[in-house]
Amino acid sequence: MRITRFTDYSLRVLIYLAGQEEGHLSTIQEIADSYAISKNHLMKVVHQLNQKGYIVTVRGKNGGMRLHREPQGINIGALVRETEEELNLVECFSRGNTCKITPVCGLRGMFREALQAFLAVLDKYTLADVVQSKHRSELLRLLQVV
Repeated sequence: MRITRFTDYSLRVLIYLAGQEEGHLSTIQEIADSYAISKNHLMKVVHQLNQKGYIVTVRGKNGGMRLHREPQGINIGALVRETEEELNLVECFSRGNTCKITPVCGLRGMFREALQAFLAVLDKYTLADVVQSKHRSELLRLLQVV
């Protein structure tokens, strides 16, 4: 299983925001600079995170974004499900499946079980688990969160 860059960046944005002081507004540019990633990619990510209620954005000169929910209220498995367009590990999971052996192939069930196990593990964790680790201070230092 490989998650898309969109989901990866969504997680990064949330991790960054979870490391901020309560009430602090961060900008897309700050986050892009912190991770050395494209501001343009982050704009799309931030827009969707705002639409889905993970973050709140404030427009204007002193605008920015912050978490809309507490880190313990953001489930990693749910986020992955919401940000991944398709969790189809193999063609036979998709609507446009053209594989001839689908009706008799044993792989479909195995991959479905593997995907369920992958998501079940992620369902056990929240954003708080990510940022409240024993390495929190080092994480914040690396992200240049002050």
